[in-house]
Amino acid sequence: MEMQVKQLGLVEYEPTWRAMQAFTDTRTAETPDELWLLEHPPVFTQGQAGKPEHVLQVTNIPIVPIDRGGQVTYHGPGQLVGYLMVDLSRKKLGVREFVRRIEQSIIDLLVEMGVEAYGKVDAPGVYVAESKIASLGLRIRNGKSYHGLALNVDMDLTPFSYINPCGYAGLQVTQLADFGIQETPASLAPRLAGKINALLAIEGKTSIAEYALAVQQS
Repeated sequence: MEMQVKQLGLVEYEPTWRAMQAFTDTRTAETPDELWLLEHPPVFTQGQAGKPEHVLQVTNIPIVPIDRGGQVTYHGPGQLVGYLMVDLSRKKLGVREFVRRIEQSIIDLLVEMGVEAYGKVDAPGVYVAESKIASLGLRIRNGKSYHGLALNVDMDLTPFSYINPCGYAGLQVTQLADFGIQETPASLAPRLAGKINALLAIEGKTSIAEYALAVQQS
């Protein structure tokens, strides 16, 4: 069953977060998975493991404590955010493999645009050289996910300097615009949705490593 994809445009953070919670709490075994693709006005979100000292400078940008994993990150216009409401139990998919598939969908998208990217086992997200271009944070409740990913496309990166991004002091961030790629979150959303749907359609027992090998041999 393919995920239903919804492009929501620019939407406020907190109502969207509450809607994700409500969707997850009320879904049934037959409810199709959903992928919400959107942008947020400027906001810092502080995950459950978040430490106050990772906020280096208080500004007029709101800081919202939320229920995903991870530390503090920034969302703003020009960043493509994808929220994945997925029944992992139904897909027989473990959390670690789920994370790897989300990362791989972003990596595959970037490769198509000529940007070499990779993931890190000990630091979820997607990186180009030593700079982070996409972050990842999830909440799993009763085998069902919400929250998701954030890919920097063409945005003001300054607010990242007000925090230790994802809890890493000195972590550099980058975006597609820095590589001369002229895209918007809206233009990339359908392409990213296609990558995510393709990777999540793989049977749960197949790992990303096995998938990559099969692609190379095809």
